[in-house]
Amino acid sequence: MAPQHRRVRARALAVGAAAVAVSAALAAGPAAGAAPMDETGAALPGPTGRPTPAAGAQPAPGSGARPAPGAEPAASAFPTPDIDVPAVSVPELPDVPELRPPTVPAPAKGVPPFGAFLASDARGVERMEQLSRWLGGAELRVGHTYLPGNHWKDIEGDIGFLEDWARWRNADDKRMLVLNVPLQERNEAGVPDGEVRELLRRGAAGEFDHHFRALAERLVALKIPDTVLVLGWEMNGVTYTHRCGPDPENWKKYWNRIVTTMRSVPGQEFRFEFTPNRGRDAVPWTQCYPGDDTVDIIGMDSYDQPRGMSFDEQVKEPYGLQAHVDFAKAHDKPIAYPEWGLFRNGDNPEYMRRMLAWMQRHRPLYHTVTDYCPHGVWQCDDNPDSSRVFRSALYGRTPEDPVTPAPAEPPAAPQLPEQCMPLDLGRWVEHWLGGKLCLRLDWWSRTG
Repeated sequence: MAPQHRRVRARALAVGAAAVAVSAALAAGPAAGAAPMDETGAALPGPTGRPTPAAGAQPAPGSGARPAPGAEPAASAFPTPDIDVPAVSVPELPDVPELRPPTVPAPAKGVPPFGAFLASDARGVERMEQLSRWLGGAELRVGHTYLPGNHWKDIEGDIGFLEDWARWRNADDKRMLVLNVPLQERNEAGVPDGEVRELLRRGAAGEFDHHFRALAERLVALKIPDTVLVLGWEMNGVTYTHRCGPDPENWKKYWNRIVTTMRSVPGQEFRFEFTPNRGRDAVPWTQCYPGDDTVDIIGMDSYDQPRGMSFDEQVKEPYGLQAHVDFAKAHDKPIAYPEWGLFRNGDNPEYMRRMLAWMQRHRPLYHTVTDYCPHGVWQCDDNPDSSRVFRSALYGRTPEDPVTPAPAEPPAAPQLPEQCMPLDLGRWVEHWLGGKLCLRLDWWSRTG
């Protein structure tokens, strides 16, 4: 995620003759897409450490590049010739019933809890309800936002919009708030490796503990002590000052100090999430894993990139989607996808279908799609085919409650025959054998 400031492109209005407008209205289906929104400073997440897009495009999220202040897409200019337009007879429009996405058969299991990143501040809270309506009243159970990483006071939670998210979270006990937390100030300032190495050493020695204690106290005071905290996300990349690569050992010690400090605050119930970029990136993310005692969730930020990479390759690549699932299983941790969405391969409905199916199969604790251009499916008009897939899959859905399944009871043992002495082989052996074994008391009469 890169906190950048940009405007969401407003949808252009096509202007034409009356007859053309009628023809278009009758021929067009429902829009897949995006509610027009004016955005003036939301922090925007995205993949990091990636190639710069072609000239004229918006800077890639996480690249460190920023759009020029006040820059807006140039409006298309269409010269209007000074001619007489003959009057056109316009027939009366028939009543057309509201069109809805096609009905999608419900899967055998309910969908995992889901949401979207819509903006960091109060506008993100407001848009949750709007996105829910677009999804046919689907329950957006997960709110996702980011602390700025410019100054330590930001990381301490001294920002007003946390109060808005706290009210949203506390309005429903089933909701979950996910908060990304930078580990250093000047987090996107291009700090060189040597300075990062020194900052990690200082963090591992406890110099910054008081900032994270202040954040924990702030969250408890706001009555959101069960927030999921994504500490130092995408640490295996090169963009952030809180990256791991210059000194993995001190990075892990620093993480452990932060978690220990925040857990010492009375009233806290935090869950701490370790979330790298998909793939190797600058360093293998497994080298940065701080240990099972201080990690509650193993997440992954996974966008549709690089260009030309198929979803199967995203699954199978080193440190990719399958490696993530396998690693979490080996460490007995739930998985999550706090950032995912489209990117280098444009409007890619195949990626959207496969990623949704992947999460349906592997049951993450939650997932939140990154919803702005080029990644998004609601606030971005550039991905209509992917938007239709996303909307159809989640339209009207209510997530299942994440629960720990009860251990299966062994099947009832069959009745033992008469004149049979049961053998005690132990509960688990009997379970796998399907019941008890016995020694018939009349075995001698059955021989000969």
